[in-house]
Amino acid sequence: MLYRTAGQFKTSYQADQALFPVRQDAFLLAVILAFAWVIFPLMASEFAFQTLLIPILIYSLAALGLNILTGYAGQLSLGTAAFMGVGAYACYKMVTLMPWLNPVVAILFSGVFSAGVGVAFGIPSLRIKGFYLAIATLAAQFFLVWLFEKWGWLYNYNASGAIQVPNLEMFGVYVAGPQASSTVQYYVVLAIVTLLTLLCINLTRGNLGRTWKATRDMDIAAELIGINLMRSKLTAFAVSSYVVGVAGALFVFMWRGAAEPNLFDIPLSFRILFIAIIGGLGSILGNYLGAILIVGLPVVLNTLPEALGIPISSATVEHLNIMIVGSLIIFFLIIEPHGLARLWALIREKLIIWPFPH
Repeated sequence: MLYRTAGQFKTSYQADQALFPVRQDAFLLAVILAFAWVIFPLMASEFAFQTLLIPILIYSLAALGLNILTGYAGQLSLGTAAFMGVGAYACYKMVTLMPWLNPVVAILFSGVFSAGVGVAFGIPSLRIKGFYLAIATLAAQFFLVWLFEKWGWLYNYNASGAIQVPNLEMFGVYVAGPQASSTVQYYVVLAIVTLLTLLCINLTRGNLGRTWKATRDMDIAAELIGINLMRSKLTAFAVSSYVVGVAGALFVFMWRGAAEPNLFDIPLSFRILFIAIIGGLGSILGNYLGAILIVGLPVVLNTLPEALGIPISSATVEHLNIMIVGSLIIFFLIIEPHGLARLWALIREKLIIWPFPH
């Protein structure tokens, strides 16, 4: 089979802990990146960009931020959408107050404001955890959405209360706003998502990632061996909120084009949580697998019955989508808590030892 490992010897601990211990994994990633950077932009339609490619990348990044906090550090959060909103509104204020600012720099810097707010609301994690911490982050969710609605300065006192993305240029090309093309926006989103994914991979595989995992598995034992729990938890909130804030800026500037405060309400937080759960908590790959499933499922439900000649209403599609997602969450929580990422790992192990039994 394709996953033959004969001749791939590991003679050091460094080689054994490599990011790609099997050569085929690196080849598979190269193929995926080639499709993402070259094939999809050449072949995708406007519908594919706006319905599948761009939202999958943005939701994957938001789930990655949540996974840093919940999957790696073990701190439950239900306020992801609100922290996305902080990033979106911060980016909007920067590009309106400083029109000369590079839009990509504004998007990346917007996460800093979200990280600051995340650390502020992460302080209760030093005293509470589990369900009680989830309630504290839920309070942050309601408070921040209320702030987006009531603080007129955030949306430049617009009568509608919404923020509208202006036309933003970079090197003479529109990258955001009504005049920006979907291909350009896709490339901007892909570049930022790739950069932050590489950053998170390095963080989770380093010393900081090991302290997060120790805090998640048993915080008292982690403290006994010298890990500073306050630093571990607050850095998790900071990194998570930064990534989520950048995802929020991309969500509005590279996809939606406009946003009202209720766009960042609790249903968006649960949607991102479902992506993380179905994809697999404590996994980088799982965020992408979960986003592909959650974003692609409604498209499949809309197009497949029509292709088969089965009439189906949009309301029925919505109900089917909710039922299937709910069933998948129950399935993964009971049967495979580590989600789609674990299923892929099992398939990979089978391929490596095939045709011998496990």
